[in-house]
Amino acid sequence: MRFRDATAEDWPHIWRFLRRIVADGTTFTWEPDVSEATARARWMHEPPARTIVAIDDAGRVVGTSETHPNQPGPGSHIANAGFMVDSDRAGAGIGRRLAEYTIEQARADGYRAMQFNAVVETNTRAVELWRSLGFSILTTVPEAFHHPEKGYVGLHLMYQRL
Repeated sequence: MRFRDATAEDWPHIWRFLRRIVADGTTFTWEPDVSEATARARWMHEPPARTIVAIDDAGRVVGTSETHPNQPGPGSHIANAGFMVDSDRAGAGIGRRLAEYTIEQARADGYRAMQFNAVVETNTRAVELWRSLGFSILTTVPEAFHHPEKGYVGLHLMYQRL
């Protein structure tokens, strides 16, 4: 597994699994029918933000992350990030390795901390991963996410000092 900054040529490979994850409606706060153009504009970043891809040994894009300042100006020293792993490859450790790489890259980029504004509380795999990597839940906004099967569930605000 290797990691690198995403290029424009990576977008079709990212879109292949990103659209399925978003359309599922259980883990991401985007509208499930997001257009490709909107998704690309939200995910593919220019510096100082960054988009990363995880490439497997066969050369396939199997995961992606994006980091950007959580707030502009005086709040720009805190990173915000999003992560997606091809659901066909779930459970293979890609998410953990991508997260570790992305956290280290955020440190190298000069961020002092990383904050996740919206981790769906029923996404227990993600919550467990983030906690195992040192993130804490600062608060949970009750009923802030409308899960297609479980109804209104909370969104965690998670944080880690880098």
